[in-house]
Amino acid sequence: QVQLVESGGGLVQAGGSLRLSCAASGHTFSNYAMAWFRQAPGKERELVAAIRWSGGVTNYADSVKGRFTISRDNAKKTVSLQMNDLRPEDTAVYYCAADSIRYRSSITPQLREYNAWGQGTQVTVSS
Repeated sequence: QVQLVESGGGLVQAGGSLRLSCAASGHTFSNYAMAWFRQAPGKERELVAAIRWSGGVTNYADSVKGRFTISRDNAKKTVSLQMNDLRPEDTAVYYCAADSIRYRSSITPQLREYNAWGQGTQVTVSS
């Protein structure tokens, strides 16, 4: 059974930075795309960033392009999200997720295609 554990959330002022990390266990991490989603109060969960199983191919929400960077270390079974120039609208619970299909050729933005989720970590950006 896949287990994902996020860390690194917290409170930061607008313009600041945070780095989220997700440690995976229970599956062959390097075979699956990984993603970060977020959910703000009263809103639907949305894709923030995703990275292909092999790395090298990434996908970002338009709202975070140029500010956030997703990366993975297959040897350590971790995926990270570096968040710079944070804005109050980035405030949300951030979730790490694993793709349900191994070796998927393209990155899917569909929430239903991810079948393993972490418990979430709160990110709060004050103005």
